[in-house]
Amino acid sequence: HRQSMNLRFGMLDSGSFVETIFTTCSTVPIFASFGVNAILFVALKSKLDELLTQEGFFHSLALGTMLWNTLGWQGWTTCVLYLALGSLVTKVKFQEKEAKGIAESRGGRRGPENVWGSALTALICAAASVQLHPVVGAATDFFGFVTYDILILAYVSSLATKLADTFASEIGKAYGKTTFLITTFERVEPGTEGAISLEGTLASVAGGALLPIYATSIGFLHGGLVSVLIGTLAAFLATNAESLIGASLQGKKGLEWMTNEVVNFFNTVIGASIAIALGSILL
Repeated sequence: HRQSMNLRFGMLDSGSFVETIFTTCSTVPIFASFGVNAILFVALKSKLDELLTQEGFFHSLALGTMLWNTLGWQGWTTCVLYLALGSLVTKVKFQEKEAKGIAESRGGRRGPENVWGSALTALICAAASVQLHPVVGAATDFFGFVTYDILILAYVSSLATKLADTFASEIGKAYGKTTFLITTFERVEPGTEGAISLEGTLASVAGGALLPIYATSIGFLHGGLVSVLIGTLAAFLATNAESLIGASLQGKKGLEWMTNEVVNFFNTVIGASIAIALGSILL
């Protein structure tokens, strides 16, 4: 009884702490989630400072705490892998892109707007999944077809979508030989909003597959190859939808609120929605 009370309020003795934070059978107490994130963030601060601004560091700590609380280490590492791979591909030919004026600002370091523009949809999926969790959830599905596994698929697909978009953009800017505007197929300079290239398109497919493959390999994403293909396809379709939004709406008069981060949010919502639709049919 004492241990169950401790788990409820996040107070764990040293013997149960490791078992609790690495559980895959339940959610993780919020205080334990914050503790493990604080330890990891402090230990890795020098490296994280290369990837995040000061404000981005603390916002990522909050995000990481909530993800570990709702999805445990599997959901957390999936998001961290997104950050690591996205930051890595951003650095490809960075000096050349910077000289052309098409590189990411702040040396590619992510701020709060990047954190939430990329991961807010994922966090919403994570929070919703708690309600359908096989052990602690209060329900079995939403709307008769959205199950726990479907929400995990949506979570992974939303992050895969943003990673696919980053791969398409950064590889396209670095290696794209011929760049077209997706709405008119007019030739434009690399880095133009809504621009696509063969190199960037192929990179988006590869980038979109990485997180579903990882999540499946650690037992987080169920459904095997079908789920991997759904996540990859959702990421690819959403990335192209994002290019359409960027070319059609971003930077237009009266739509100044349609910033890159807002477009990124819509992008991830589209990716998650496609995954939910396909998953409910095929899984």
